[in-house]
Amino acid sequence: MTSLLAVYRRELLSYVTTPTAYVFVAVFLFAIGLFTFQVGGLFESRRVDLTPFFAFHPWIFMVFLPAVAMRLWSEEARSGAIEVLMTLPAPTWALVAGKFLAAWTIAAAALVLTAPLWVTMNILGDPDNAAIFTAYLSSLLMAGAYIAIGSAMSALTAAQVVAFVLAVLVAFLFTAMGLPMVSDFFRGAMGGGFAEAIARLSILHQFDAAQRGVVEIRSVFYFLTLIATFLGFTALAVDARRGA
Repeated sequence: MTSLLAVYRRELLSYVTTPTAYVFVAVFLFAIGLFTFQVGGLFESRRVDLTPFFAFHPWIFMVFLPAVAMRLWSEEARSGAIEVLMTLPAPTWALVAGKFLAAWTIAAAALVLTAPLWVTMNILGDPDNAAIFTAYLSSLLMAGAYIAIGSAMSALTAAQVVAFVLAVLVAFLFTAMGLPMVSDFFRGAMGGGFAEAIARLSILHQFDAAQRGVVEIRSVFYFLTLIATFLGFTALAVDARRGA
Protein backbone atom coordinates (compact mmCIF):
# COMPACT_ATOMS: atom_id res chain seq x y z
CA MET A 1 0.00 0.00 0.00
CA THR A 2 2.90 2.36 0.67
CA SER A 3 4.15 1.85 -2.87
CA LEU A 4 0.66 2.32 -4.29
CA LEU A 5 0.16 5.61 -2.46
CA ALA A 6 3.58 6.86 -3.54
CA VAL A 7 2.81 6.12 -7.19
CA TYR A 8 -0.67 7.62 -6.81
CA ARG A 9 0.67 10.88 -5.38
CA ARG A 10 3.39 11.07 -8.03
CA GLU A 11 0.92 10.53 -10.87
CA LEU A 12 -1.71 12.88 -9.47
CA LEU A 13 0.92 15.58 -9.05
CA SER A 14 1.95 15.13 -12.68
CA TYR A 15 -1.66 15.76 -13.70
CA VAL A 16 -2.24 18.87 -11.61
CA THR A 17 1.11 20.46 -12.50
CA THR A 18 0.51 20.17 -16.25
CA PRO A 19 -2.36 21.47 -18.41
CA THR A 20 -3.67 17.94 -19.08
CA ALA A 21 -6.14 17.70 -16.21
CA TYR A 22 -7.37 21.28 -16.53
CA VAL A 23 -7.91 21.00 -20.28
CA PHE A 24 -9.76 17.70 -19.83
CA VAL A 25 -12.05 19.07 -17.13
CA ALA A 26 -12.78 22.27 -19.04
CA VAL A 27 -13.52 20.53 -22.33
CA PHE A 28 -15.55 17.82 -20.59
CA LEU A 29 -17.72 20.39 -18.82
CA PHE A 30 -18.22 22.29 -22.06
CA ALA A 31 -19.08 19.15 -24.02
CA ILE A 32 -21.45 17.68 -21.43
CA GLY A 33 -23.19 21.05 -21.12
CA LEU A 34 -23.53 21.39 -24.89
CA PHE A 35 -24.99 17.91 -25.32
CA THR A 36 -27.23 18.16 -22.26
CA PHE A 37 -28.83 21.48 -23.14
CA GLN A 38 -28.55 21.79 -26.92
CA VAL A 39 -28.98 18.16 -27.99
CA GLY A 40 -30.74 16.61 -25.00
CA GLY A 41 -33.02 19.62 -24.45
CA LEU A 42 -32.88 19.42 -20.66
CA PHE A 43 -35.10 22.42 -19.99
CA GLU A 44 -37.31 21.93 -23.06
CA SER A 45 -38.36 18.51 -21.74
CA ARG A 46 -39.90 20.22 -18.69
CA ARG A 47 -38.89 17.23 -16.56
CA VAL A 48 -37.03 17.74 -13.30
CA ASP A 49 -34.45 15.00 -13.74
CA LEU A 50 -31.00 14.55 -15.25
CA THR A 51 -31.77 11.84 -17.81
CA PRO A 52 -30.54 13.96 -20.77
CA PHE A 53 -27.36 14.68 -18.78
CA PHE A 54 -26.44 11.06 -18.06
CA ALA A 55 -27.51 9.78 -21.48
CA PHE A 56 -24.42 11.27 -23.11
CA HIS A 57 -21.87 10.12 -20.52
CA PRO A 58 -20.87 6.88 -22.28
CA TRP A 59 -20.15 8.63 -25.57
CA ILE A 60 -18.29 11.55 -24.03
CA PHE A 61 -16.28 9.30 -21.70
CA MET A 62 -15.46 7.04 -24.64
CA VAL A 63 -13.44 9.86 -26.22
CA PHE A 64 -12.24 12.00 -23.35
CA LEU A 65 -11.10 9.40 -20.82
CA PRO A 66 -8.74 7.58 -23.23
CA ALA A 67 -7.19 11.02 -23.73
CA VAL A 68 -6.57 11.22 -19.98
CA ALA A 69 -5.26 7.66 -19.74
CA MET A 70 -3.07 7.61 -22.85
CA ARG A 71 -0.19 9.25 -21.01
CA LEU A 72 -0.13 6.83 -18.07
CA TRP A 73 2.53 4.57 -19.57
CA SER A 74 3.23 6.01 -23.01
CA GLU A 75 4.62 9.24 -21.58
CA GLU A 76 6.89 7.28 -19.23
CA ALA A 77 8.23 5.27 -22.17
CA ARG A 78 8.69 8.35 -24.35
CA SER A 79 10.58 10.31 -21.71
CA GLY A 80 12.67 7.35 -20.56
CA ALA A 81 11.34 7.66 -17.02
CA ILE A 82 9.87 4.20 -17.27
CA GLU A 83 13.35 2.69 -16.84
CA VAL A 84 13.55 4.32 -13.42
CA LEU A 85 9.98 3.31 -12.62
CA MET A 86 10.71 -0.31 -13.45
CA THR A 87 13.60 -0.40 -10.97
CA LEU A 88 11.52 0.83 -8.02
CA PRO A 89 11.05 -1.71 -5.22
CA ALA A 90 7.30 -1.77 -5.85
CA PRO A 91 5.16 -4.66 -7.10
CA THR A 92 3.66 -4.30 -10.55
CA TRP A 93 0.13 -4.18 -9.16
CA ALA A 94 1.00 -1.12 -7.07
CA LEU A 95 2.38 0.72 -10.10
CA VAL A 96 -0.67 -0.13 -12.19
CA ALA A 97 -3.22 0.61 -9.46
CA GLY A 98 -1.54 3.86 -8.40
CA LYS A 99 -1.53 5.27 -11.91
CA PHE A 100 -5.08 4.11 -12.56
CA LEU A 101 -6.42 5.65 -9.35
CA ALA A 102 -4.79 8.98 -10.16
CA ALA A 103 -6.49 9.15 -13.55
CA TRP A 104 -9.76 8.00 -11.98
CA THR A 105 -9.47 10.84 -9.45
CA ILE A 106 -9.33 13.36 -12.29
CA ALA A 107 -12.49 11.84 -13.79
CA ALA A 108 -14.18 11.97 -10.37
CA ALA A 109 -13.24 15.63 -10.00
CA ALA A 110 -14.84 16.39 -13.37
CA LEU A 111 -18.05 14.67 -12.25
CA VAL A 112 -18.08 16.57 -8.96
CA LEU A 113 -17.87 19.85 -10.88
CA THR A 114 -21.19 19.02 -12.57
CA ALA A 115 -22.91 19.07 -9.15
CA PRO A 116 -24.32 22.62 -9.70
CA LEU A 117 -26.60 21.07 -12.32
CA TRP A 118 -27.97 18.71 -9.66
CA VAL A 119 -28.47 21.67 -7.31
CA THR A 120 -30.30 23.53 -10.07
CA MET A 121 -32.73 20.64 -10.50
CA ASN A 122 -33.54 20.83 -6.79
CA ILE A 123 -34.15 24.56 -7.04
CA LEU A 124 -36.49 24.11 -9.99
CA GLY A 125 -38.44 21.20 -8.56
CA ASP A 126 -38.35 17.99 -6.58
CA PRO A 127 -36.20 15.43 -8.45
CA ASP A 128 -35.51 11.86 -7.35
CA ASN A 129 -32.19 12.56 -5.64
CA ALA A 130 -31.60 8.89 -4.82
CA ALA A 131 -31.86 8.05 -8.53
CA ILE A 132 -29.49 10.87 -9.45
CA PHE A 133 -26.99 9.77 -6.82
CA THR A 134 -27.16 6.19 -8.16
CA ALA A 135 -26.56 7.43 -11.70
CA TYR A 136 -23.54 9.44 -10.53
CA LEU A 137 -22.03 6.38 -8.84
CA SER A 138 -22.61 4.24 -11.93
CA SER A 139 -21.10 6.96 -14.10
CA LEU A 140 -18.01 6.95 -11.89
CA LEU A 141 -17.70 3.17 -12.25
CA MET A 142 -18.14 3.50 -16.00
CA ALA A 143 -15.41 6.15 -16.07
CA GLY A 144 -13.11 3.69 -14.28
CA ALA A 145 -13.79 1.10 -16.98
CA TYR A 146 -12.87 3.51 -19.78
CA ILE A 147 -9.71 4.58 -17.94
CA ALA A 148 -8.69 0.94 -17.41
CA ILE A 149 -9.07 0.36 -21.16
CA GLY A 150 -6.92 3.42 -21.83
CA SER A 151 -4.31 2.24 -19.32
CA ALA A 152 -3.99 -1.12 -21.03
CA MET A 153 -3.58 0.46 -24.46
CA SER A 154 -1.05 2.97 -23.09
CA ALA A 155 1.06 0.12 -21.69
CA LEU A 156 1.30 -1.45 -25.14
CA THR A 157 2.94 1.46 -26.96
CA ALA A 158 5.22 4.42 -26.39
CA ALA A 159 3.19 6.59 -28.79
CA GLN A 160 0.42 8.47 -27.01
CA VAL A 161 -1.56 9.03 -30.20
CA VAL A 162 -1.51 5.31 -30.99
CA ALA A 163 -2.55 4.52 -27.41
CA PHE A 164 -5.41 6.99 -27.70
CA VAL A 165 -6.68 5.60 -31.01
CA LEU A 166 -6.50 2.01 -29.76
CA ALA A 167 -8.29 2.91 -26.53
CA VAL A 168 -11.09 4.75 -28.35
CA LEU A 169 -11.49 1.82 -30.74
CA VAL A 170 -11.78 -0.73 -27.92
CA ALA A 171 -14.04 1.59 -25.90
CA PHE A 172 -16.26 2.10 -28.94
CA LEU A 173 -16.63 -1.66 -29.40
CA PHE A 174 -17.68 -2.12 -25.78
CA THR A 175 -20.09 0.80 -26.08
CA ALA A 176 -21.61 0.15 -29.51
CA MET A 177 -22.47 -3.49 -28.76
CA GLY A 178 -25.53 -2.19 -26.94
CA LEU A 179 -26.94 -0.19 -29.85
CA PRO A 180 -30.27 -1.46 -31.26
CA MET A 181 -28.86 -1.71 -34.79
CA VAL A 182 -26.04 -3.95 -33.56
CA SER A 183 -28.46 -6.15 -31.60
CA ASP A 184 -30.73 -6.41 -34.64
CA PHE A 185 -27.79 -7.47 -36.81
CA PHE A 186 -26.72 -10.25 -34.44
CA ARG A 187 -30.33 -11.29 -33.88
CA GLY A 188 -30.77 -11.81 -37.61
CA ALA A 189 -27.40 -13.51 -38.09
CA MET A 190 -26.97 -15.56 -34.89
CA GLY A 191 -30.34 -15.60 -33.17
CA GLY A 192 -31.92 -13.79 -30.24
CA GLY A 193 -29.93 -15.55 -27.52
CA PHE A 194 -26.58 -14.59 -29.02
CA ALA A 195 -27.76 -11.01 -29.63
CA GLU A 196 -28.86 -10.70 -26.01
CA ALA A 197 -25.50 -12.04 -24.78
CA ILE A 198 -23.63 -9.51 -26.91
CA ALA A 199 -25.86 -6.68 -25.69
CA ARG A 200 -25.19 -7.60 -22.05
CA LEU A 201 -21.46 -7.13 -22.67
CA SER A 202 -22.11 -3.53 -23.67
CA ILE A 203 -21.38 -0.59 -21.42
CA LEU A 204 -24.55 1.08 -22.73
CA HIS A 205 -26.67 -1.87 -21.63
CA GLN A 206 -25.18 -1.94 -18.14
CA PHE A 207 -25.45 1.83 -17.69
CA ASP A 208 -29.06 1.99 -18.90
CA ALA A 209 -30.59 0.82 -15.60
CA ALA A 210 -28.47 3.31 -13.64
CA GLN A 211 -29.95 6.19 -15.62
CA ARG A 212 -33.35 5.14 -14.29
CA GLY A 213 -32.03 5.09 -10.73
CA VAL A 214 -31.94 1.31 -10.43
CA VAL A 215 -28.98 -0.28 -8.67
CA GLU A 216 -28.20 -3.65 -10.24
CA ILE A 217 -25.52 -5.78 -8.65
CA ARG A 218 -24.75 -7.36 -12.01
CA SER A 219 -23.96 -3.92 -13.47
CA VAL A 220 -21.63 -3.10 -10.57
CA PHE A 221 -20.00 -6.50 -11.01
CA TYR A 222 -19.70 -5.87 -14.76
CA PHE A 223 -17.87 -2.56 -14.37
CA LEU A 224 -15.58 -3.89 -11.63
CA THR A 225 -14.79 -6.95 -13.75
CA LEU A 226 -14.04 -4.77 -16.78
CA ILE A 227 -11.72 -2.60 -14.67
CA ALA A 228 -9.94 -5.62 -13.17
CA THR A 229 -9.58 -7.30 -16.58
CA PHE A 230 -7.96 -4.36 -18.33
CA LEU A 231 -5.79 -3.53 -15.34
CA GLY A 232 -4.70 -7.17 -15.49
CA PHE A 233 -3.76 -6.69 -19.14
CA THR A 234 -1.86 -3.55 -18.12
CA ALA A 235 0.05 -5.48 -15.46
CA LEU A 236 0.97 -8.19 -17.98
CA ALA A 237 2.31 -5.58 -20.39
CA VAL A 238 4.29 -3.87 -17.63
CA ASP A 239 5.68 -7.20 -16.41
CA ALA A 240 6.78 -8.00 -19.95
CA ARG A 241 8.60 -4.67 -20.11
CA ARG A 242 10.21 -5.32 -16.73
CA GLY A 243 11.42 -8.71 -17.85
CA ALA A 244 12.78 -7.40 -21.13
